[in-house]
Amino acid sequence: MTHGDTNLTEQEGDWFAEEVATFGDRLAAARESAGLKQAEFSKRLGVKKSTIAAWEEDLSEPRANRLSMMAGVLNVSVGWLLTGEGDGVEFLADGEEYADADLVAIVQQLRDVRVRIKNDLDRLAKLEKALRKKI
Repeated sequence: MTHGDTNLTEQEGDWFAEEVATFGDRLAAARESAGLKQAEFSKRLGVKKSTIAAWEEDLSEPRANRLSMMAGVLNVSVGWLLTGEGDGVEFLADGEEYADADLVAIVQQLRDVRVRIKNDLDRLAKLEKALRKKI
């Protein structure tokens, strides 16, 4: 699926048909598209691997702050994760490959920087709040 398109390739299989896809299905698809294993994704979000598994199996749902963070890490919109509408993952047709592996690596590095900035901004907000209480 590319940015709101409803055309899916056979590669995704029936579990990801847009009309039946759940939040967990979209999360798993976006994580896989980003080339992340559950363990690596959980580390980046600061949650347990079992938490990621529960989200992907639709046994629980993330809080809003985690939802925003995961959308940034996966380079999809929060709206797409929740509803399937908006900027989502791009799937490659069978046998198709990315044109340049270096570009994929750069995109991954950009995602990593975005997550670190988001984490730093969250820490900064907490420090500012603590400082205001002391003043």
